[in-house]
Amino acid sequence: MPDNPPSEQAQALAPASHSKPTACIALADGTIIYGTGFGAEGIAVAELCFNTAMTGYQEIMTDPSYAGQVITFTFPHIGNTGTTVEDLEATSPAAAGMVVKWDPTQPSNWRSTDTLKTWMQTHNRIGIGGVDTRRLTRFIRQHGAPHVAIEHAADGVFDIDALLEKARGFNGIEGMDLAREVTCDAPYKWDEQRWAWGEGFAPVKPGGHRVVAIDYGAKRNILRCLASAGCDVTVLPATATAEEVLSHQPQGLFLSNGPGDPKATGEYAVPMIQEVLEKSDMPVFGICLGHQMLALALGGKTLKMNHGHHGANHPVKDMTTGKVEITSMNHGFAVDSQTLPSGVKETHISLFDGSNCGIAMVDRPVFSVQHHPEASPGPQDSFYLFERFAGYMANVK
Repeated sequence: MPDNPPSEQAQALAPASHSKPTACIALADGTIIYGTGFGAEGIAVAELCFNTAMTGYQEIMTDPSYAGQVITFTFPHIGNTGTTVEDLEATSPAAAGMVVKWDPTQPSNWRSTDTLKTWMQTHNRIGIGGVDTRRLTRFIRQHGAPHVAIEHAADGVFDIDALLEKARGFNGIEGMDLAREVTCDAPYKWDEQRWAWGEGFAPVKPGGHRVVAIDYGAKRNILRCLASAGCDVTVLPATATAEEVLSHQPQGLFLSNGPGDPKATGEYAVPMIQEVLEKSDMPVFGICLGHQMLALALGGKTLKMNHGHHGANHPVKDMTTGKVEITSMNHGFAVDSQTLPSGVKETHISLFDGSNCGIAMVDRPVFSVQHHPEASPGPQDSFYLFERFAGYMANVK
């Protein structure tokens, strides 16, 4: 057994089958959870969230929106399809680590080029298996997303007091501008469309609508979806100014997903968006953090959620059509619909909790959604939003 036995509260969450744990989760409230480590050894400090998706663990781990977080996967069989470079949403994982039910097995999938364990180790990310993840998920639902310190130590020796101190010393994501940490270093042109059977990622077709995409932590599949909808995409860093945006003579502005507190990122992003809206009548489309940036720019406010929305099975209602879409989501902040000014309407809501999932200006082709219409992973019910954006640009053109 480890040198520091778990408390009575921790024993309720710790796996009973481990005689020699090699990984540990220390929650800021004093709860200690033991498991079996895989991937990299070491310590990571972050916010702990959960994701309910049954597929796409590699896409989830590489989604830049997960910067500053450790992900608890509720689906027990994580790692069974291995990993492949085709499923990366960014060059390397953004999430600090993962917590899973079962220790990952050898992959069984024709696309697999590596095991999850090796992939995690290569990218210096910590994995912890053997945890009752559904019980941990209920804990997060009840108490909110906790601050944690996780450690993988092959010798099974942990300094619990030091881990607790690290967890309690974490200031949390609220107030953090994480978009600066995951954005691109310089502008670049996007060159791929969505994956197709037998073709892979087809090159971008020439002559598309000129779109400037602001990279707050953009997923690759979002950019692919823009390209597949007929867009010629130039990606700019999160800190781009309105002058830099307009210098590309875009026909549309796209605001990407990303991590962190929208209020913090908004300190430089909101003035840019407001100036573009003032100087141009081009269509604007935002997703996730981009949705929150647009809401702030139009005069709305955002708030921190208890445990956020993370999964590929979230029902969202389109208030303009009455249609219900099953969507992919990943956010810990939300737009406060009660603060939306006149001239801005709520277009989508979550059927889980009624929180805002979409807005649009009444008299201009400016809109955004909280959910992820590109999926990856998840259903493609909302792909029409990319086509709507392209349609707006075609009408202006």
